[in-house]
Amino acid sequence: MDHTTLLLSQVTDVFRIGLLCGLLYTMDRTRAQTGVLVPLLGGIIFVAVIIPSTVSATGVSMQQSIVSGIIANALIVSVLWPIWAFVKQRLK
Repeated sequence: MDHTTLLLSQVTDVFRIGLLCGLLYTMDRTRAQTGVLVPLLGGIIFVAVIIPSTVSATGVSMQQSIVSGIIANALIVSVLWPIWAFVKQRLK
C-alpha cells in the first residue's frame, strides 16, 4: 500500500473521526484544568498509536501506519476544530 492510499484510508476512517470528535469534546470540557495544546497533541498521538496497535493493516509497517496516522489525525482535527467552535458559538 502506498503512502497516499494509506493516508486517504486513515482520513476517511469513521472510527478515527469519531475518536477525534470525542477528543475535541473532552478537550473543550477540561480546557480550564488542562489547557488546550497538551491534551490535543496527546490525543492525536494516542489515536494514531492505538488504532494500528489493535487493527493490523496488511502490507504496512507499524511505524509507517503511526506516522501516517499522526498526519491524518492532525488533518482531521484541523478541519473539525473550526466546525466545533462554530457550532459551539451558535448554540450559546
